[in-house]
Amino acid sequence: MTVLEEIQKPNLTTEEMEYAVRKLGRQPGSVEWAMLEAEWSEHCSYKSSRQVLKQLPTKGPRVLVGPGYDAGVVDVGEGWIVTFHIESHNHPSAIDPYGGAATGVGGVVRDILSLGTRPIALLDPLRFGKLDSPHSRWLFENVVRGIGDYGNCIGVPTVGGEVEFDESFERNCLVDVVCVGLGKKKDLVMADADTPGDLVYLVGGSTGRDGIRGASFASRVLTEKSDTERSAVQVPDPFAKKLIIEAVLEAVNSGLVRGMKDLGGGGITCALSEMAAKGGTGMRIELDKVRKREPDMHAAEIMISESQERMALVINPKMEDRLIQTLEKYEIPYSRIGTVTNDGQLTITMGGDIVASAPSRFVAEAPLAHHSSRKPVYIDKLEKTNHPDVPKDLGRTLLRLLASSNIASKEWIYRQYDHEVGIRTLVKPGDA
Repeated sequence: MTVLEEIQKPNLTTEEMEYAVRKLGRQPGSVEWAMLEAEWSEHCSYKSSRQVLKQLPTKGPRVLVGPGYDAGVVDVGEGWIVTFHIESHNHPSAIDPYGGAATGVGGVVRDILSLGTRPIALLDPLRFGKLDSPHSRWLFENVVRGIGDYGNCIGVPTVGGEVEFDESFERNCLVDVVCVGLGKKKDLVMADADTPGDLVYLVGGSTGRDGIRGASFASRVLTEKSDTERSAVQVPDPFAKKLIIEAVLEAVNSGLVRGMKDLGGGGITCALSEMAAKGGTGMRIELDKVRKREPDMHAAEIMISESQERMALVINPKMEDRLIQTLEKYEIPYSRIGTVTNDGQLTITMGGDIVASAPSRFVAEAPLAHHSSRKPVYIDKLEKTNHPDVPKDLGRTLLRLLASSNIASKEWIYRQYDHEVGIRTLVKPGDA
């Protein structure tokens, strides 16, 4: 089955498809189904966890931006802000550990950049199966290498993290990446497109077929067949990312950017629908103007491609020439792909035809998924477990504990990371 044939069979529940037909008042076209599958995936919409996450405390006197945007923002005083974001890249890393981990770093760095702040530090909580398993060791070694190579290339230090090995993570490792950013409060940029007539620019990498259906893949349960879905894993380019960071920050500091969002999970669909929905506007997008690196790409493929190192910028038309000058200074490719409209519709054209048209808020706001829950049986069994006897040879027991992969030195990991690049690191890995 081809990628296009797969796209035409959306990975949505019957209830979700019925909801889509009811809200639109018609049967969505193939491009629209592909857009909904991407944006309504668990990865993009948090449709299953949103209700639970609302129970967490998210407000405080110094919290400027909470959940709902690409990163949290905290006011640290004297005009400075700190941004925080954590993201998992578990499924991609389970089938392509190097590429999955590297693009995990790339994605979380873009989220920090999306608010107009500079990424200054990375951390990486990791979980793998037992190290005596060849498969787990392969995942472990290549995930660490992917994190190190990407962070080192873009000049953002990995200053901390933690790792644990347990047989429960044999098939599905956990790869979480945290990024911290620093910026000026006056330069904070939101992922909003609230001014009709503004221009929509796509800057950075070109659009290809890598990462197609990545968001829906990341939302499914891993199976033995998942190893065949490597096309859902994106391809990293950290050297391009470094130039994008500098170009975007210069444009932000010059007041050229009105709204901004990175293109990660869901690609163009996610970035543009969410920006328009938050701004209460629509967009008219011309896919013919999207720079593509592969021939004969279908509109659906372009809309949900997750090719890396891309950012969507919304600018005042009066700032267009200055933005182009900044991008060309850093040799960043770009294209003007559309405009912000006042009709609330996300309208997509290709070859002069409208290939998709739906309310931006409808696309961006997935219906909630409700699940039943119950206390796992094994919890009661654990509570009844007897305490172990006191070891007869405490010295030997201590040595065995220290030899455990969960306690032993993690120097092999953090020595692969450049934790001093940027000359901001005061407490280095291994010092605390």
